[in-house]
Amino acid sequence: MDLYKTEESAAASIQVVSFAVGKEKYGVHIGQVQEIIRMTELTRLPQTEEYVKGIINLRGNIIPIIDMRSKFSMEELEYSELTRVIVVNMAEKLVGMVVDSVAKVIELPEKNIEEAPRILHGISKEYIDGIGKMDNDMIIILKIDKVLSTAEIEMLSKRAEREGKKKKLRKQEPKKEEVKKEEVAVN
Repeated sequence: MDLYKTEESAAASIQVVSFAVGKEKYGVHIGQVQEIIRMTELTRLPQTEEYVKGIINLRGNIIPIIDMRSKFSMEELEYSELTRVIVVNMAEKLVGMVVDSVAKVIELPEKNIEEAPRILHGISKEYIDGIGKMDNDMIIILKIDKVLSTAEIEMLSKRAEREGKKKKLRKQEPKKEEVKKEEVAVN
């Protein structure tokens, strides 16, 4: 970190969508979030990793859905009213991430973001962009393109498209949640 920051760089900040998985708070850069939807019925994608829960047809896009609890080797829980799917852009492909809940969009000053330790709560540093500190909260900012490898994303997308065409998935128009600067509102 540069100790001699200018006023302009000291005032720099990033916006992240904050969400919970287990007891931890995570964030993903708002520019990578396509939309946030309620949990919906999934079509199972056979012969995939356990963290791949299925696919959905979201307005004509076949999107693979991964469960972040499973991906991070956490205990699986039944989905609740708070469970959400954050549709993100990973390596130019849309992927849905199932999370326990979505909190809000927050603005984090860059001066409040620290480098991640080698391993944090069982998650390797390669997945973490930094640790944001706000008030008494710690937010683990994910490197969304590292959660799945490019090969995994490509394989999942191809299999999802193939399976979607084979099963002729019905388009879903789930209730969308608009991402706003200070909050996430349910429509």
